[in-house]
Amino acid sequence: MKSESFHRVHHVGWLRAAVLGANDGIVSTASLVVGVAAAAADRSGVLIAGVAGLVAGAMSMAAGEYVSVSSQSDIEKADLERERVELENDHAFETRELSHIYQRRGLDQDLAHQVAVQLMAHDALGAHARDELGISEIMSARPLQAAFASAGTFTVGAALPLLAVVVAPELRIALWVSVASLLALTVLGVLSARVGGARTWVATGRIVFWGALAMALTAAVGRWFGAVV
Repeated sequence: MKSESFHRVHHVGWLRAAVLGANDGIVSTASLVVGVAAAAADRSGVLIAGVAGLVAGAMSMAAGEYVSVSSQSDIEKADLERERVELENDHAFETRELSHIYQRRGLDQDLAHQVAVQLMAHDALGAHARDELGISEIMSARPLQAAFASAGTFTVGAALPLLAVVVAPELRIALWVSVASLLALTVLGVLSARVGGARTWVATGRIVFWGALAMALTAAVGRWFGAVV
């Protein structure tokens, strides 16, 4: 007997937040550290700036994800409540509406009506949520999950450039942090591609490219301000 197919779409809720958090932790902290180091700051100054960036960034990621995903959740709840009222007030119309949706997807009129009637009898609100509103258990908003995933992975990602600051020779902090961060971004790209089922070189290339660009720009700014000062 053939086993049930394995799909990765159920990872989408936490994977998006986790990849965003880790990527932002690495890139923003490394860019901050490289910029400060390029301005000729000493190790302690660079480390203080990096730790401050880690704390501020993790809290910002958690708050931002929670607020944005909560807004999505509020919209979903409002739509479901509206649909619940419509089902109570005009069940027949809602059945025809669901039948028309299935007809547009390729079923003939009689079969579409039969499917709509049976699904409505089983779980009317669930059928309309899924097929009319596009809301499913897999894709539904989870604010706390997104907030914790983003903040946690941001912290882990930001810790890597800071570790490079600690072990690097003081005159080579920017170089060590850049190399360590690009390696970390490469690993992140590979892992996210494996979990999400994407092509490895595509996922890795876009993460590394934007990370390298951010660090290069902040290094240029740091050098310019360092020279001016």
